Amino acid sequence: MKILMNRKPRHGPWGGGNHFVKAFYECGEKLGHEIVSQLSDDIDIIFMQDPRYDELGISINEIIKYKQWKSNTQIVHRVNECDARKNTGDMDRLLRECSKYTDKTIFVSEWMKEYHLSKGWACQNVDVIINGVNQDIFKPNKKIDNQKVNIVAHHWSNHPMKGFDIYEEIDKLVEDSDDFTFTYIGRENDTFKNTKIIAPLFGEDLGQELGRYNFYISASRHDPGPNHILEALACKIPTYVHVDGGGAVEFAGQSHVYNTTQELINILQKKEYHKNEFDLSTWDECISKVYEYVV
Repeated sequence: MKILMNRKPRHGPWGGGNHFVKAFYECGEKLGHEIVSQLSDDIDIIFMQDPRYDELGISINEIIKYKQWKSNTQIVHRVNECDARKNTGDMDRLLRECSKYTDKTIFVSEWMKEYHLSKGWACQNVDVIINGVNQDIFKPNKKIDNQKVNIVAHHWSNHPMKGFDIYEEIDKLVEDSDDFTFTYIGRENDTFKNTKIIAPLFGEDLGQELGRYNFYISASRHDPGPNHILEALACKIPTYVHVDGGGAVEFAGQSHVYNTTQELINILQKKEYHKNEFDLSTWDECISKVYEYVV
């Protein structure tokens, strides 16, 4: 099969969607498919990672024109976005419009599927395929030896909806604390005073660092299918997420949810942390499911 992926992989630390794009190219070639990023007259399947145009990919407008010319070409849309995630106002409508032209839809979590189906979704052929995680990289590591509970969070984005209101409260909690430290890995907003900040990491560097901590928090809201949770779970760190975390709640489990900052602090202070129960997939397993569905 000749398959067009409408995004190219980026190198270096980047958002979670980039992990999927890289894995899609690598696994597709292993399976004997030709994965391309430019339109030609012999495309069998168009895989749309994002309908918007950018410098690394073509948009839904070009894809629709191609489909009108080559009607046998299948359009598959992977949906990992919504207005709730960043308090925007036009993404849900755009994605619904795309669903009128797509042959198959992949949602990155059950939460993401229910969110969009409840608002009206034209494509009837839908599936949920949760991202994989490289468990050779993300795994437990020797813990920081300071007799404290070492808390960590990590994000590529520094958007407020990632939960900086909660992280700033944890920053206050650890001031002069004999019990806790807080480390934030990624892009932030220069608001922390007592938190250890580590610039964005990826790959083995991120996996080795994450595995050193005792407790993981995510304050992200309405997150479609958060890779940061899967990475924390692969490191076997007790991982607690905000009740409005979207896909984060699905992955971490209802027993690992907090509603307010005080509730999170109470959980921390009890120091009775239970491991999460979630069946993780490797990237090969995830992408194999994608190709089984797509081809």
